[in-house]
Amino acid sequence: MSENLILVKKDPDGIAYVTINRPKSLNSLTRPMMTDLARAFKSLDSDESVGVIILSGAGRSFCSGVDLTSAEDVLKGDLKDVESDPVAQMERCRKPIIGAISGFATTAGFEITLACDILIASTDAKFIDTHARFGVFPSWGLSQKLSLLIGPNKAREVSLTAIPLTAEKAEKWGLVNHVVEGNELLNKAREVAHAILKNNRDMVLRYKAVINDGGKLDLHHALLLEKERAHEYYNGMTKEQFKKMQEFITARSSKKPASKL
Repeated sequence: MSENLILVKKDPDGIAYVTINRPKSLNSLTRPMMTDLARAFKSLDSDESVGVIILSGAGRSFCSGVDLTSAEDVLKGDLKDVESDPVAQMERCRKPIIGAISGFATTAGFEITLACDILIASTDAKFIDTHARFGVFPSWGLSQKLSLLIGPNKAREVSLTAIPLTAEKAEKWGLVNHVVEGNELLNKAREVAHAILKNNRDMVLRYKAVINDGGKLDLHHALLLEKERAHEYYNGMTKEQFKKMQEFITARSSKKPASKL
């Protein structure tokens, strides 16, 4: 990978950490960094030892967008190749992705956060869409995804004004799951990751897929998709598997309820 600007670390417990590591430039992305980020997610997706991925930025910013030296290549469609497109690879990734966001998540950085499944933000985090300010057309999904998450009126305000969306307001509007102090950011991300890892790993992957795939459909077809995948799942189970599932549920039901996140 390019000069260790995208760091990947795997813990034995099943958590993988991907860190954008160009802090002196507020983690702005060069073209090689985008390719490395895409490769990192593709590799972790196929790594059976990994159950959850935590994405963060080094230093005082998550990602301040595309480096100006890469702007022409990127904006003219150099990232049509999905193999080197980080957002495309994040969207293809079967594993849950937790974004640990501190400082600025600006434009392309904002779009990368929207490719995460769960967002934890530090109190100083700011989400900023500067496409309209600088005459740049969005191409990593911001114009569509943000509306689905916070509603079209609020999304228009964020994108057309280019005013920073604070962590507090992002949580209130439903974009961010949790807001914590900066020194607790990774701890909270790990807490959520460990809660996911306690569950049936195969079902976690299937559940993420049906939520994300159903979100691209109207409700009627999304419900049909859920029913279709449920039938496929249960029809593929043997009697022994059903028995084990029943025994597992019975055993878990007798235990105390898990504590809330």
